[in-house]
Amino acid sequence: MYKIETKKNISENIFCMDIIAPYIAKSAFPGQFVIVRTHEQGERIPLTICDFDKNKGTVTLVIQVLGASSKKICEKRQGEYIADITGPLGNPSEFIKLTDEDLHSKKFLFIAGGLGSAPVYPQVKWLSTHGIKPDVIIGAKTENLIIFEDEMKSFAANVFTTTDDGSYGFKGLVTDMMEDLIVHQNKKYDEIVAVGPMIMMKFVSLATKKHNIKTTVSLNSIMVDGTGMCGACRVSIGSETKFTCVDGPEFDGHLVDFDEALRRQSMYRSQEQQANCKCM
Repeated sequence: MYKIETKKNISENIFCMDIIAPYIAKSAFPGQFVIVRTHEQGERIPLTICDFDKNKGTVTLVIQVLGASSKKICEKRQGEYIADITGPLGNPSEFIKLTDEDLHSKKFLFIAGGLGSAPVYPQVKWLSTHGIKPDVIIGAKTENLIIFEDEMKSFAANVFTTTDDGSYGFKGLVTDMMEDLIVHQNKKYDEIVAVGPMIMMKFVSLATKKHNIKTTVSLNSIMVDGTGMCGACRVSIGSETKFTCVDGPEFDGHLVDFDEALRRQSMYRSQEQQANCKCM
């Protein structure tokens, strides 16, 4: 059993929890994820690690209420317990393997769409602790869905916010903001990391390909069991077939077959709707 040390509502139907899991906190790196079960018969849910504190022994998870299982997790209160948390799983972000010399020779831009701010945050934080201040774009449909802006400002060189409706920051899509930085502000980037809705990552990758900028995306949203056994997260990366949970979750955005990934993402929509109805 794993205790929920803290819990707070950070946006509409989005909750942030610190869970006591010292062994996971000690071993975690940016880009990795955990598998969570609320109870013994519960569904296995892959969740990207948002933060980890090796001294406190806590792992931070951000959960949005979307389906029946995420609703059950978010109904848990501070001080209560979840049955299982397994990890860290998946491969860490590629840049943590670089030498200090290689790291300091690169200029990074992170693009976080919606809930993507949660997995982007530990990457930006890790780079900052190694002396690198990346630029960050945070995008959402409207102002009250912007998350982790203040936290990101603590570790980034610049944080640019965008909203579809113009209620906060730059009015437009994250790709519009990215184009403005590259084309009009003459910003130079060696690598762009995009995490968020699948359709957002697709269009970010299409745009960066024109500028010949290396682009990394995270396909964590299509994972199901987190072990590669179910095959639900199978994706085409160039000419190869990969499994997001064991080969990723991060891949070269210019090689991802996003149309296939989008189809896979909608595979279990009807089952999820049925499960939601049973919970009501």
